[in-house]
Amino acid sequence: MSQDSAFRDLIRRVRAGDQQAATELVHCYEPTIRKVVRRRLTDPDLRRLFDSGDVCQSVLGGFFDGASSGQFELDNPEQLIKLLSTMARNKLTSYARKQRAARRDPRRARKDRQDKPAGSDRNPSPSDVVAAQDLLLEFRKRLSADERRIADLRAVDRSWTEIAAEIGGSPDALRMQLARAVDRVKGQLRIEE
Repeated sequence: MSQDSAFRDLIRRVRAGDQQAATELVHCYEPTIRKVVRRRLTDPDLRRLFDSGDVCQSVLGGFFDGASSGQFELDNPEQLIKLLSTMARNKLTSYARKQRAARRDPRRARKDRQDKPAGSDRNPSPSDVVAAQDLLLEFRKRLSADERRIADLRAVDRSWTEIAAEIGGSPDALRMQLARAVDRVKGQLRIEE
């Protein structure tokens, strides 16, 4: 089987929802995406907020969504690399734009902290605490049992490798599964951040 026909078979399996094919694609192409992101992620303020893994996960999630709906026509690995690199650059630009919006700009947050008088109250109000707890409960209700288990393990600082060893699957696939679940529930609850 030629390289191009093997590649087309891989893409066909990804479109069909084959988890092994998705894992294979992630294994082969994630380093390329991370390299593109690391080359472009030079702002130290933005590097504190997210890293190449965050962007890569989002890019792959977008790719898998688009591939499953037949959005991409790819005949060879070079086309996929070009597509994923473009998606990574666009995603990084989008993240940077959102973070630099006036209300989120890390430079503004740093300035605000410097402007606050010493001893000023930084604790949330009781109503804010209750609202956050209610939102978290509603958020958790909308996750599947498997998604909640992954989220709970991450919440106690378990690494993706440890989680994969405990419940099965690959660390990357579990990370993407949780990211997609979070995105889905954020959309259902209309949460922007």
